[in-house]
Amino acid sequence: MPRSSPSADKPPRLLRTEEELARMPASERIRYRLVGARRRYHANDNIAAYVREGEIEELKAEVQAKMQEVLQALVIDTESDHNTHETAKRVAKMYIDEVFRGRYVPMPAVTEFPNVARLNELMIVGPITVRSACSHHMCPIFGKLWIGILPNEHSNLIGLSKYTRIADWVMSRPQIQEEAVTMLANELQQRVRPDGLAIVMEADHFCMHWRGVKDSDTAMVNSVMRGAFLKDANLRREFLSLLSRKNG
Repeated sequence: MPRSSPSADKPPRLLRTEEELARMPASERIRYRLVGARRRYHANDNIAAYVREGEIEELKAEVQAKMQEVLQALVIDTESDHNTHETAKRVAKMYIDEVFRGRYVPMPAVTEFPNVARLNELMIVGPITVRSACSHHMCPIFGKLWIGILPNEHSNLIGLSKYTRIADWVMSRPQIQEEAVTMLANELQQRVRPDGLAIVMEADHFCMHWRGVKDSDTAMVNSVMRGAFLKDANLRREFLSLLSRKNG
C-alpha cells in the first residue's frame, strides 16, 4: 500500500500572518475572516463586519479586472469601442457602491423613540419603492412594499424615512423576493418589537421580462404576517383592504 506524502497527512494551515494576509486579494482576505468566524456569506448576507478600511476600493478593482475578462470572453473590443472602454469599471462601481451595497455596509443608523403615548393602533408605511436583483441571473427586481405595524407600549418608534432606509439596505443585494421580505421582517421585528408586523411586496422580475418566457405582464406578490396580523383575521383584513384602496 503506497504511503501518503507528508503534506497529505497535515491538515491545511488556516492561520496566516498579517504579511501573508496583506499579500492576498481583498476578496480572499474577507473570505478568510468569514470562514474563520464560521459565518455564512451567501449572496443576500451582509458581510460588513468582516470588511476592513480600504478594502471596498480593493474589491472594486478586483471586480473591474474580472469584469474586463468577462467582456473579453464575450468578444467585445473594449479598446476600440468607446462605449465599452470603461464598462468594467462602471459595472464594478455599480455592484459594490449601489445595487449590492447592502452586502458591504452596516445597517444605517436608526434613531428609536420610546412609545410614550402608548400608541396601539394600526400604522401603515408605503408604498416604498424597492430595487433588488435576482440571485439566479443577476437581473433587476423593481417593486413596491407596504409595512403594517401594530405597536404596543413597549415598542420602539422609528421615523418614517427610516423604514425606507432599512428596506433599501435589505433589498440592495442579490436574492429571491421571498427571502428578502422575511429578512426585512426580521430586522423590523427586532428594532420595533410590535405586537403585529405585516409586509406585502409586489415586484416585477426582469429574469421573466428580459429572458426565458419574456412575459412582461406577470408580477410577484408575497407577504409576511407576524403576531397579531397572523392571529387576528379582522386586523389582517383591515390592513389588506387599506392597501387595495391605496392602489385603487
